[in-house]
Amino acid sequence: MDIPLVDLRAQHDQVADEVAEGWAEVLKTTAFIGGRQVAEFEAAFAAYQDVPHCVTVGNGTDAIELALRALGVGPGDECVLPANTFIATAEAVARTGATPVLVDCVADTGLIDVSEVAAALTPRTRAILPVHLYGQAAPVEDLRAFGLPIVEDAAQAQGARRHGVPVGGLGDIAATSFYPGKNLGAYGDGGAVLTTSPDLAASVRLLREHGSPRKYEHPVLGFNSRLDTLQAVVLSAKLRRLEAWNEARRAAASRYQALLADVPSVTLPVVLDGNVPVWHLYVIRVPHRDRVLSSLHEAGIGAGIHYPTPVHLTGAFADLGHAPGDFPVSEAVAGEILSLPLFPEITAAQQERVVAALVEAVG
Repeated sequence: MDIPLVDLRAQHDQVADEVAEGWAEVLKTTAFIGGRQVAEFEAAFAAYQDVPHCVTVGNGTDAIELALRALGVGPGDECVLPANTFIATAEAVARTGATPVLVDCVADTGLIDVSEVAAALTPRTRAILPVHLYGQAAPVEDLRAFGLPIVEDAAQAQGARRHGVPVGGLGDIAATSFYPGKNLGAYGDGGAVLTTSPDLAASVRLLREHGSPRKYEHPVLGFNSRLDTLQAVVLSAKLRRLEAWNEARRAAASRYQALLADVPSVTLPVVLDGNVPVWHLYVIRVPHRDRVLSSLHEAGIGAGIHYPTPVHLTGAFADLGHAPGDFPVSEAVAGEILSLPLFPEITAAQQERVVAALVEAVG
């Protein structure tokens, strides 16, 4: 695509020298697992997110699962989450042996519909998983009223705030992803668990290391889910630039808002009151979305869809017994959403070209 959905090359160019220097040190010491740089990144990211504890893991899905397991979630339990999310949120619940219980989203933001949560709760509910979608926080404070543990899916919202509080500290424990395309992305997979609880942090640290507090001691059954030292070097270099990159994303989102304000048939994203988003994605809604997407691709515009199929309509979760129409807002949103190119380095000229192609596509 002439204008990609995300430009990882532009971001790499800014950190290439620093990463090369850091990798050279790792290669010299050969501390590929659990090196000093991992601990340094955990401390820096915890400080950035304003929480006392960060535990890095192998990927974002593991982060959700280990956060749930640290809370004691397992077979026979239920966890409430939105149908409008990437499948990993539900997948992590299922991997603990618990059952994902889905609720609908709010049309204008795509975030979890708090009014639907009360009816979904049962005596078996062990946790609620709000998803901070597209870079803005879900209304976690409203979910607190239910008196259940809150596990934040913060994979798309590194640096976002709600009422002045960074995501990761809004609930009891949070999970994030360092997949390359995230606002803070590694050069491969990676993830982290954030929490204010020393006990939950200790539990996740134990679980990620084969359930082992010391070599060859295994008091509990654990997992092998650790962040490589080489990835910690990349993430540390990018973390030092993340606030500036997020601010550049906000500027680009504001430019889109202005350019698209008077375009018929285009529904613009809405920011929930109290949120300072980081615009991981800029998601609009248009009729005849698939035709519009095809037209943009033909024009060299790297648009995308996040996400085309709600969780309840995927084959992976057919056993939940849902049918089309069960979550009508999520289904309607899934048929119209369209992600436009957005990355810190996107230029005004590029955005103007995207909008011109979009205007032509929607007719």
